[in-house]
Amino acid sequence: MTTPPSVHLLSIAMAVAAGLVGSFAVMRRMTLASDAISHVALPGIGIALAFGIHPAAGALAALVMGALAVWGLEGRTRIATETVVGVVFSTALALGTLFASGEELIDALLGAPRDLTPLEVALGLAGAVAVVVFVLVARHRLLIALVSSDLARTAGIDVRRLDLSYLLAFALTVALGLRYLGVLLMGSLIIIPAATAKYLATSLAGMFRVAVVAAVVATIGGTWIGGHLQRPTGPFIVLVAAGLFALSLVVRRRS
Repeated sequence: MTTPPSVHLLSIAMAVAAGLVGSFAVMRRMTLASDAISHVALPGIGIALAFGIHPAAGALAALVMGALAVWGLEGRTRIATETVVGVVFSTALALGTLFASGEELIDALLGAPRDLTPLEVALGLAGAVAVVVFVLVARHRLLIALVSSDLARTAGIDVRRLDLSYLLAFALTVALGLRYLGVLLMGSLIIIPAATAKYLATSLAGMFRVAVVAAVVATIGGTWIGGHLQRPTGPFIVLVAAGLFALSLVVRRRS
């Protein structure tokens, strides 16, 4: 099964966005929360399929609402992000299993790459570019807010608005990758390359570079293996990413 060039193009753009967003997710200690956030897309996909709407639109809508819910609850209750995401995730997963079933549910969980229309490619690339631009432009503010919220406020940074922008960028990145990895595995592509980068890099710029390269290599390699074996690509993308992480442990130990 040959993967169309448009799928390769969009998958690479998605991987670049995942590497950048994942770098801050790892530094913000959102490792488990990141995986859970991707599951919020499931009810959106199920509802969209039930009403004959494009599943990507339903997934994005659900992810945006999930990000807003996490941001709102975190601000009002002062509960840790991981706890809030866990509550939202559990609710979303229960709703998702009610609206999606059979083969559609499997595709939503594991991903199902297919031909893309020119409009889907254009929208996907625009979304990936938006995420990349946001992270690169806001990287210093994100880093300051990560070190100290009080310091960020002193520097004139609206921490709450910045947190919301980051969560929305995260949600958009997840939506971009659902076709390739599904709701079960998309969080892994965001976290594993970034974890590899954190282990190897000594600066933020270096972390960005390593995370992006690892995510792109995992996506291309996993897509090729999955297409060659005519199996879902998601598990292979994550396995390649995990292999790169294991390799980084060996390289770091020998250096």
